[in-house]
Amino acid sequence: MTKHAKKVVLAYSGGLDTSIIIPWLKENYGCEVIAYAADVGQGQELEGLRDKAIKTGASKIYIEDLRKEFLTDYVFPMVQAGAIYEGKYLLGTSIARPLIAKRMMDIVAKEGADAVAHGCTGKGNDQVRFELTFKAIDPKVRIIAPWREWDIKSREDAIDYAAQHKVPIVATKEKLYSNDRNLWHLSTEGGILENPWNEPPKDLWQMTVAPEDAPNTAEYIELDFEAGVPVALNGEKLDPVLLVETLNKLGGKHGIGRVDIVENRLVGMKSRGVYETPGGDIIVKAHAELESLVLDRDTQHFKQDLALKYADLVYNGQWFTQIREALDGFIKETQKRMTGRVRLKLYKGNCTPVGRTSPYSLYREDFATFSRDEVYNQRDAEGFINLFALPLTVRALVGKKWS
Repeated sequence: MTKHAKKVVLAYSGGLDTSIIIPWLKENYGCEVIAYAADVGQGQELEGLRDKAIKTGASKIYIEDLRKEFLTDYVFPMVQAGAIYEGKYLLGTSIARPLIAKRMMDIVAKEGADAVAHGCTGKGNDQVRFELTFKAIDPKVRIIAPWREWDIKSREDAIDYAAQHKVPIVATKEKLYSNDRNLWHLSTEGGILENPWNEPPKDLWQMTVAPEDAPNTAEYIELDFEAGVPVALNGEKLDPVLLVETLNKLGGKHGIGRVDIVENRLVGMKSRGVYETPGGDIIVKAHAELESLVLDRDTQHFKQDLALKYADLVYNGQWFTQIREALDGFIKETQKRMTGRVRLKLYKGNCTPVGRTSPYSLYREDFATFSRDEVYNQRDAEGFINLFALPLTVRALVGKKWS
């Protein structure tokens, strides 16, 4: 394929990879580069981004505040689904990519660009997440993935390239961590973590204190949900962004939300990642606790099965697919009565639900009590067990006949 493009919209973070991609695109494609940065809660990482992009060769840069949309249209539906990848990962990086890629395609249309570019490596999942979204929206737009084309083979090479082209960067050869931060989480990969035997250094963690250094006194909080969406903390209604930011501080203070995982990447290899999701861990646990109160057994169990599929869809970048939309229809139905309050105890790395209430609760104390009751005839259990055990009884009788 000829290396030529007229105008390229680049997913730009200002990190090592995307910083060197701007001059590389101009050198190798002879194109205009428009940088696109989505504010999904990176905080200080956005400071100076505009000047840096222009100084390194971009003709312009778009920086958009997508924090509320990120939570309400992507994160919270994922929470409602109960999606957790491989039992640990709350999908913080995964869930941000479809939104960023979708907005990039909006800029492509606005600017009349003929290509998009990203800084994802050919070994990772993010390349799939970005490109599946690009193709779902406009498969005619050219996709440029420098890590699959250039001669740069490592982060050390990338640092050398940046030095040669006078591109200012933060990464050093001594501290080669790769980070991704948003409102929902912070991920850290690379460096010493590439050996799964190595414990993460204490200074690696940025959002959470070590559990052993957390306060010696437990803190109790109450989280309110409406239709499966978190809306209030300790009785005070909060905007989604402020709610998650506040829970991040609370969870981080108590060392909650740390995950150290060896996960199965979509491209086939295993990778080791360290994730911090303090506020998300609180929300996910509270939501699951409320569901245990409100959903009937069959719906709850079936939904747990679908949650595994939903997590795979998010992890694999299949957000803009028919199956995800169809699953959302089912999930939305299950959340109609998911309104109530959960009380949680935060203490030294643990987030423990200790109370739950809902106007739609299916829990009946008069049925469940161990004390005397007037609504449950325990003798009925004998007939139920006989019928439930009938297949086992028949099988045992047949087995004796042929033994």
